[in-house]
Amino acid sequence: MVDGFKIEGGHPLNGVIEVSGAKNAALPIVIATLVEKGEYVLHNVPDLKDIRVLFHLLEDFGMKVEKIGDNSYRIINDGFKRNEASYEIVKQMRASFLVMGPMIANLKESVVSLPGGCAIGSRPVDIHLKGFEALGAEITQIRGYVHVVSENLKGADIAMSFPSVGATQNLLMAAVKIHGTTRIINAAKEPEVVDLGRFLIKMGAKIEGLGTNTITIEGVEKLNATEYSIMPDRIEAGTYVIASILTEGDLKIKNANIEELGVFKNNLESMGVEFEREGDILIVKADKDKLKPAKIVTMPHPGFPTDMQAQMMLLLAMIKGHSEVEETVFENRFMHVPEFNRMGTNISIRHGIANIEGVDKIYGTNVMASDLRAGAALVVAGLIADGETTLSRIYHIDRGYDKLEEKLKKVGARIERIKLNV
Repeated sequence: MVDGFKIEGGHPLNGVIEVSGAKNAALPIVIATLVEKGEYVLHNVPDLKDIRVLFHLLEDFGMKVEKIGDNSYRIINDGFKRNEASYEIVKQMRASFLVMGPMIANLKESVVSLPGGCAIGSRPVDIHLKGFEALGAEITQIRGYVHVVSENLKGADIAMSFPSVGATQNLLMAAVKIHGTTRIINAAKEPEVVDLGRFLIKMGAKIEGLGTNTITIEGVEKLNATEYSIMPDRIEAGTYVIASILTEGDLKIKNANIEELGVFKNNLESMGVEFEREGDILIVKADKDKLKPAKIVTMPHPGFPTDMQAQMMLLLAMIKGHSEVEETVFENRFMHVPEFNRMGTNISIRHGIANIEGVDKIYGTNVMASDLRAGAALVVAGLIADGETTLSRIYHIDRGYDKLEEKLKKVGARIERIKLNV
């Protein structure tokens, strides 16, 4: 028996829905508590399966993790008790591979299993490893594990072949304690990278250029544990924006900074969506029947975020006319298309581009989540479908959305967590 969602469509969402802390910022910041000994306090940490897996990994290293509030944790780092990140933990979540940065910064030898995660593309770790080698690390891959010797490290220029978010974060955490100047060229600009950088700066790191192509790090010998609050989740906020438009209710979104979603906001505004703010509340105004079709191309930040592609595709599938979505970040990220089409959308894929002909209505049926963001898009599809939708494989959703069904129920959604035979 596994968890699934049963969703009854056709009920508008009304009220205020609150955005939790950002998964993609919380994961590297929790990992960054490994960079230096001391007692940390982190606030606005989302309650997610991935976070719980990560806490397990920290405890496996010998750290102490204590919950001190609804979304606050104390992490005590008394030093690494072991130098290996085991396969049994790392296989559950790709972000676990980010522990390599802090391990290289603190240990002469370390061993990290190659990672797992959502099956949305190859996402090789070679960009990480080439960067570590540029810093002087000696790396050997043996039977699914990466062995690292890091005795003679020094700052270096690292020109990345792609602005990888994970590699930028990993290299940041390694470089802050390595003697000399490190420059990460073609660095990722995502807000989650900036949030990690701010956390490290609060610890005493010397970092310049966050949010630009080139990040410069001046290594220091000692940092200090600190207290920090994680940024709100921009992808969760974007998901609620799409839900607000499609369910045609009066949904207000608290703690939504959609300016951090790159061109997502601009794309919606060009389609006819308007946004208003009342303090920390975002109000979305749109007449779905009057929205224009669009052509979307996913790109690294500040381009259209790949993590909003499935949700945006659903919106376009419900707008009259021809739209297109091109995915350039992950090669396997159209696996939700057959599920959408099972519900009645008209989407075909040719030459890596999803061609979308808008439909008036979709219908509830049995569908499954292929990854985290596809799962969230299918939840929204269930909310607007005619009839009942049963969504399986929601463990993907639990990895990235904090209490999703509870939040949706509070604003009028008919959604229940159920047990399914698989």
